[in-house]
Amino acid sequence: MLNRRNVLVLTAGFTLLATPVWAQSWKDKYPELVIAMVPAENATGTLDRYTPFVNYLTRELGVKVTLRVASDYTAVIEGQKNKQIHIGFYGPGSYARANTVSGGNVVPFVTTKNSDGSIGYYSVMYVRAGSKYKSIEDLKGTTLGFVDVESTSGFKAPNFFLTQQGFPIDRYFKLGQTTGSHENAVLALAAGTVDAAVNWWNSEDDSNLTRMLNKGMVKKTDGSPVKKDDFRIAWKSPLLPGSPYAYLADMPDDAKKAIAKAFVDAPQKDKAAFDKLSDGKDLGFVEVTAKDYEESVKMNLWLDEQRKKKAS
Repeated sequence: MLNRRNVLVLTAGFTLLATPVWAQSWKDKYPELVIAMVPAENATGTLDRYTPFVNYLTRELGVKVTLRVASDYTAVIEGQKNKQIHIGFYGPGSYARANTVSGGNVVPFVTTKNSDGSIGYYSVMYVRAGSKYKSIEDLKGTTLGFVDVESTSGFKAPNFFLTQQGFPIDRYFKLGQTTGSHENAVLALAAGTVDAAVNWWNSEDDSNLTRMLNKGMVKKTDGSPVKKDDFRIAWKSPLLPGSPYAYLADMPDDAKKAIAKAFVDAPQKDKAAFDKLSDGKDLGFVEVTAKDYEESVKMNLWLDEQRKKKAS
């Protein structure tokens, strides 16, 4: 017969054996999370901007978070499709592509709130202030600098909205050339190799252009520094959804909840790291779902249809 002490020992033994099965943490399956960025600025600038935030995520989540700076948009999209990247930062259009090619396994969970409380951003077309170009109507037959074919502000939104407005880029401009990054598009415009260039814009004091000017990255052909007044906006898109961070839908629910909470809590738990992401321009993260990006998916499908028509 078993005495009370033996029963307690056996019970404890069964509990120890069962615990790893019943209470296994998502951290056992994901001891490392990889977060990757689409290229909005050069690799050094991205590392400087994101490293404090990635360090915060490592502390907050209790697993190693590794930052990967991608060479182009497709690298992030394919990385998430193949589950080598767990969290990706996208524009709305590149997210739509990732969601489609992954069979819906890449889903958005947060975006940022701008300094004025709004959510979203714009695509703008810059020209040099000293040029004769003042509006889209003046740019017929000129050369346009794109960013990347998967960039929302730097390719997809201009193509989509300008076609709707009666200015189809492939017929209206003499040449549209990709420059590879938002920074390269601005530099090409400053150097005069393109007549206009598209880019992202949040507000007068928060855009890729202002960030580059604050770093002293843009020079005139004579080597003198460029000021914001040396450019003007010839075209501006309707408001686009905020650029989302997206994780893999098939990750454990408790992992996804922990990741989303870490992002939302960042302004309170590590304000310096959060502020570094936007030079202190953003107010915080807000949660989003795939429903918030249904129009972006439609825009992406429309662009795919246009490519198929041209190829046929």
